[in-house]
Amino acid sequence: MNKVLFLFLRRMRTPLLVLIGAYTLAGLGLLLIPGVDEHGETWRMDILHVLYFLSYTATTTGFGEVPRDFSEAQRLWVMFSIYLTIIAWLYAIGKILALVQEPAFRQAVRYQGFERHVRRMQEPFYIVCGYGDTGSMLVKALVHRGQRAVVIDLNLDRINDLELTDLSSHVPAMVGDASVSRHLRTAGLRHPLCQGVLAVTDNDDANLKIAITVKLLNPTLPVVCRAHTRATRDNMASFGTDHIVNPFDAFGERLTLALQSPGLYLLREWLTSVPDTPLQRPVEPPRGTWILVGFGRLGGAVKQGMKSLGMGTVVIEELAERADPDGPSLHGRGTEADTLQQAGVANAVGLLAGTDEDTNNLSCLMTARALNPDLFIVARQNHHDNRDIFRAAKPDLIMRPSEMIAEAILAHLSAPLLARFLELSREKDDDWANELLSRITGVTDEVVPEVWLVNVNDKSAPALVRLLQEQSVTLGALLDATHAWRDSFNCVPLMRVREGEALLTPGPETDIQTGDRLLLCGQPRVADRFHHLLRDVQALRYLVTGYNRPDGWVWRAGSGRGRPGTTGNTN
Repeated sequence: MNKVLFLFLRRMRTPLLVLIGAYTLAGLGLLLIPGVDEHGETWRMDILHVLYFLSYTATTTGFGEVPRDFSEAQRLWVMFSIYLTIIAWLYAIGKILALVQEPAFRQAVRYQGFERHVRRMQEPFYIVCGYGDTGSMLVKALVHRGQRAVVIDLNLDRINDLELTDLSSHVPAMVGDASVSRHLRTAGLRHPLCQGVLAVTDNDDANLKIAITVKLLNPTLPVVCRAHTRATRDNMASFGTDHIVNPFDAFGERLTLALQSPGLYLLREWLTSVPDTPLQRPVEPPRGTWILVGFGRLGGAVKQGMKSLGMGTVVIEELAERADPDGPSLHGRGTEADTLQQAGVANAVGLLAGTDEDTNNLSCLMTARALNPDLFIVARQNHHDNRDIFRAAKPDLIMRPSEMIAEAILAHLSAPLLARFLELSREKDDDWANELLSRITGVTDEVVPEVWLVNVNDKSAPALVRLLQEQSVTLGALLDATHAWRDSFNCVPLMRVREGEALLTPGPETDIQTGDRLLLCGQPRVADRFHHLLRDVQALRYLVTGYNRPDGWVWRAGSGRGRPGTTGNTN
């Protein structure tokens, strides 16, 4: 039975019985009490007239004595019936108002609307589990790209925030525990248009259970998970989770890459950030001794990367059980000048303020900068609401876990080959990275580029496949054609994959074959136009070859000519 109807009937059982009893008693009296007509003869109301009379009396539409004038006894009974039914209605309406305000009823109404909306969805969508800082960024980015999302979160305030957010399309949201399989099914886990599940709650156990549930109930559905510990990450990977993001390990790798190769680091940042946002400026962390304030998940990951580069570190940790066993370690919060001086802040080249508390990180940043103005400072921002404060503090580099997770997931969803490109690019040097960066800035107008994948097949690029059946096409000819079609249609090729072999930054002379996969980047929203051109046979042929050949056999026969360079029959 419908939950809303069931709850209504259960709560309104007594008021309905009172109403039924009041109308039954009033109607029975009108049936039994006799009237007297103008001739002095006795008459009685039939059931039809009783129902008619009580109906318009109850709605206060008016009053008239039908079918004849009432007797004194009937009028006394009608007076009693009017007050009786009014009292019954007041009682029922009060119960209805109380029911509407009950949290359980409102939740049932919301749940039913959510279930109905998901069931009727006709566009591909992702299930986003958790609407915190990471989830909100993911939903906004997906909607901005023209994709649909469904949200589950345990916190009612977060769902209310989502409903108040100005988004271009409606995002269905449900209050509930996303790790419960029933809620995932309601959110569309088995819906034919569901594209994947994004488990980004702030609880590793919940994310782990979501991943297990998805792989058991719908094994073919991709699932992307957030993990804060390596143990959870390994557990998720053991049963086939498609993509796992650990922000602390990821930042440790990025900071190590920035120390080792600033150009490659900047390239990674540009290609994985949210499209249409300002490009990040170059960052060149110095090599030398670093002070790590907080030796939790982030501090451990950063120390491991610096150790691989042969750099020294000094750890400041408030909890004794987290002290660094493999190097210098001091007990303290890192916000005191004495502790920082004991750690050698005057001679250090960099400092990481990486605790779980934003206030401590800001305090550490300000104190360290006062002691050593030349210090390169990396600060961890845990809460999105503190963004303005950290910007005002002006650290050299800010680590935002929620933002890093969102960027990594978006990069994986938009271009699965991007991870392979970034991995292969680490084998290149800074000169190669800087050249590619200059090419990207030439086409993106100082905003983060959008990265997209082109599958050269009949489904994704039918026009290109048909043209390849007629003649050979190079990558340069294809890009020149797209630029001629739209002046602002420039893009940069990042990689071509053919039969598993990858070619980074392919040149204009690179040939294209059916079955290739091309990784490209350019201005946001260019990808849609690019895919549209790859489906337009006439436009693509004309832009590549300069020849506009009719497609229909009647038009081709009537044109009297074939390919360029051939002559028609003049007889």
